[in-house]
Amino acid sequence: MQPSYALAVDFGGTKVEAALVDDSGLVLNNSRHRAPTGPAASSHELTLSVGQVVSRARSALPADSLLAGIGIGCAGPIVVSDGTISPLNLPVWRGFPLLDLVQGLVPDAPARLRLDGLCIALAEHWVGAGQGIDNLMGMIVSTGVGGGLIVGGTAVTGPSGNAGHIGHIEVGGFDDLCACGGTGCLEAVASGPKTVAWARDQGFAGFTGEDLAAAYAAGNDIAQRAVRRSGRALGQAIASATNLLDLDLVAVGGGFSHVTPDLFRFAREAIAERTAFAFATRVRVVPSALSGEGPLIGAAALVHRAALVA
Repeated sequence: MQPSYALAVDFGGTKVEAALVDDSGLVLNNSRHRAPTGPAASSHELTLSVGQVVSRARSALPADSLLAGIGIGCAGPIVVSDGTISPLNLPVWRGFPLLDLVQGLVPDAPARLRLDGLCIALAEHWVGAGQGIDNLMGMIVSTGVGGGLIVGGTAVTGPSGNAGHIGHIEVGGFDDLCACGGTGCLEAVASGPKTVAWARDQGFAGFTGEDLAAAYAAGNDIAQRAVRRSGRALGQAIASATNLLDLDLVAVGGGFSHVTPDLFRFAREAIAERTAFAFATRVRVVPSALSGEGPLIGAAALVHRAALVA
């Protein structure tokens, strides 16, 4: 049988990646490429970064293989009906036609665009921590906070494609202002950059999530309070989502999710406070089982597992 690959693209607030992924969820060796994005980048620079990684990944397709399609996962918000994106952390792209850009670079295969959080959920359900579980949420805690849902074995996308965007659920007890216009949004409290910013306001001298992780491990009081605060917000948001959707599992990935395993403990402690709702406190919150390849595998699932996505 002819090998089949999806060209997977993951576009986010700090980088864009592309790779070839086979129909068992394996990333093809030497096909993975990365380029920077970031809030300081111009539209031209972002376009060049996308073109660079997509073209390089496409050129790695083995001669005897089929390119089954292109899956694109992107930070939100997005508009599925016209393939446009407006990532909150990339202000130069508002209503940008990312689907058309990628399709123009690779015209010989159909392309599909969905929220990056949904792609994470699809990846975990396919080959990760959510295998065999049909009511789950996948989450990204990184530069931003995103999420995606599978309920009753089917991906929940919503009419615009933004269902599951848990980063903009407001969590009680927090008054951090969010770039979306909300107050106390999970992303404004618990994302990596916002957690570091809160710690710096308390006197922390570091600048990055890595600095915060090292300080936490060394017992720095401010770092520990910052991580506890973010973990609590994460747990409150997950508890709210579980009350709404009766979830069995939440799998959390993204760079800041690795700050310390205690982040998960703090989240679970916040969930456990919902003592009157056994269905909510039973939800399992686990680290992603897919390391850094999860977003690409999830984007590939838009092709290889297309039947799950409305």
